[in-house]
Amino acid sequence: MPSGTERPSLRRTVIAGLSTLGVLAATVTASVLPAGAAAPRSPAAHPVPSGWSQVFLDEFDGPAGSGVDTADWQYTTGTSYPGGPANFGTGEIETMTADPSNVSLDGAGNLLITPRRDAAGNWTSGRVETRRSDFRPPAGGTLRVEARVRMPDVTGPAAKGYWPAFWMLGGPYRGNWWNWPGIGELDILENVQGINQVWSTMHCGTSPGGPCNETTGIGGKQVCPGLSCQAGFHTYAVEWDRSTAPEQMRFYVDTLNYHTVRADQVDAATWAAATGHGYFLILNVAMGGGFPDAFGGGPDAGTVPGHPMTVDHVRVLQSPGGTTTPPTTPPTTPPTTPPGGHRDAYAPIRAETHDAQSGLAVEATTDTGGGQDVTSIANGDWARFSGVDFGSGTAGQFLARVASGATGGVSGLVEVRLDSRTGPPVGSFSVAGTGGWQNWRTVPANMTAVGGVHDVYLTFTSGQPADFVNLNWFHFAR
Repeated sequence: MPSGTERPSLRRTVIAGLSTLGVLAATVTASVLPAGAAAPRSPAAHPVPSGWSQVFLDEFDGPAGSGVDTADWQYTTGTSYPGGPANFGTGEIETMTADPSNVSLDGAGNLLITPRRDAAGNWTSGRVETRRSDFRPPAGGTLRVEARVRMPDVTGPAAKGYWPAFWMLGGPYRGNWWNWPGIGELDILENVQGINQVWSTMHCGTSPGGPCNETTGIGGKQVCPGLSCQAGFHTYAVEWDRSTAPEQMRFYVDTLNYHTVRADQVDAATWAAATGHGYFLILNVAMGGGFPDAFGGGPDAGTVPGHPMTVDHVRVLQSPGGTTTPPTTPPTTPPTTPPGGHRDAYAPIRAETHDAQSGLAVEATTDTGGGQDVTSIANGDWARFSGVDFGSGTAGQFLARVASGATGGVSGLVEVRLDSRTGPPVGSFSVAGTGGWQNWRTVPANMTAVGGVHDVYLTFTSGQPADFVNLNWFHFAR
């Protein structure tokens, strides 16, 4: 969250993505409740899955108006850490307080963090952090950090400037305050302007620029499945998995793994600096700052105060090395890497099965065959598909299933690159509006002859900032 400058995406009316099963499946994620419904309580609400242990849980039980348990949490107040960057380094404009009007329990098992505006137009809000700063997976194991949250129930102009978040910062940040982003940041949930979408990001490296593209970071986004982010509770989580090679950060909304960051996306020193220590957890609602600025600006006279971020629980689980919980039902999408480790270049490769990406979201598709497509694609976005096997022959054609509801004058390129997303393209085609975001067509393009096994990068380039294409699948031909 200290950066807060994601690339704005201008199309937000996309279909909610179909849920796929995460590592913990439905036993971990609480079901979405209707607006205003009471949250379920323990012990039945939060069973610990087999093979995992629970290392932290707060269900925010207590009398209405009381504060957080200060044995587990500490209030961060004011407009910065003492001696740290002003406005918490983000440009946010509120003053954080420990006042119950900003941070309190509701008496029904929820924590409320509520932004307020006084008669003079000054904003206050709340920010709480875990006292522990040692949350980290065991060697060869996995750490899961989750919170069940209903975002502030405010949308449109009334939500201008709202910036709720659930996130983690590297423990070495405490007491230094100037070593960001090298010590790492994991944004599990961020939202701005009441948009029905969750953003997740890993920040690392140096700023500006650097291996992690700061101050934007390595981010993903997803429309909330089912009820909107603002209308109901959803479970937002990150799984930091040290049992895989390479190591991964997997981000979820409910059971949908919509964004993954892998250690091999950056150099080894950058990854080690960001992950060689524990983290602390943060819940807050900021007002204004870099992220809201990217989507229209901070609060103004039309912003309506008093809408809380409602948190049902925060939990941390861990599993030892080599232990994972199998899904209870088959996944609804194919695995990202098929048996044998290679993809057939000449069979359709579904876009949502990427091994790494930046800037992309997933949604249900109405295209023939159903399933999911990748959406909200704009300039600078990319996806990697590992181990594409072109065989001993040579592929000379690239075909992709695309759709676009972009307005007149908005277009871009879909490009194929091999083994590096910054390498020269071996093929590309341009696409503009096809008559709708679910109006699909297959576009062929000639390409440089390719053989052997390669990591295929699809990169997307446009001269405009708006989304310009959806992608359902692609394949190659001789």
